[in-house]
Amino acid sequence: MARRSFAVKNRRMHEIELSDGVITLSPLRLDDVEAHLTGEDELLVRWLNGGPGTREGVEAYFRHCREQWDTAGPLRAFGIRAGTDKVLAGTTDLRFTGESLAPGQVNVAYGLYPSWRGRGLATRAVLLASRYAAAEGAQEAVIQVDPENPASAEVARRAGFTPRKQPHSNDATRFDWYIRDLRKDHPGCLC
Repeated sequence: MARRSFAVKNRRMHEIELSDGVITLSPLRLDDVEAHLTGEDELLVRWLNGGPGTREGVEAYFRHCREQWDTAGPLRAFGIRAGTDKVLAGTTDLRFTGESLAPGQVNVAYGLYPSWRGRGLATRAVLLASRYAAAEGAQEAVIQVDPENPASAEVARRAGFTPRKQPHSNDATRFDWYIRDLRKDHPGCLC
């Protein structure tokens, strides 16, 4: 397994790349828009996006993601890239603030395009993103899963997250929470 430092000295935050030798996480960019729109399917719309993407909407969101990187904002959105060509296979993001998150917690979300599912890539992405979050000072990673989405819950379990029930959100939506203690992770390397 490749080891990669998370230090971004002499580099802008949006230029960071994290890799485990199989996948690479790097910030989303405008030239990812077409691949994202092509890869979006009913499951991504239902579980992650909240509605079908439009070119204008996805471009605006990716610009927002870039601004968050440039300003060290609370959102860090990555493209999950696979293969030697680093083809966009999906996305994962970290939110260092949010509804129901305690100080030190980071929310992890992820989604793969259909042709990339079932290969363990989401689990790898969650582990890489969690290590990055630990290096940024997060103490616990949280994955919020709709109870009707067992595939996402399985990714959380494979990535070492422990199930915890969480009360309804402010809009009465219920998610099952999965928690991983990041304090035991080793910031700065992919061990």
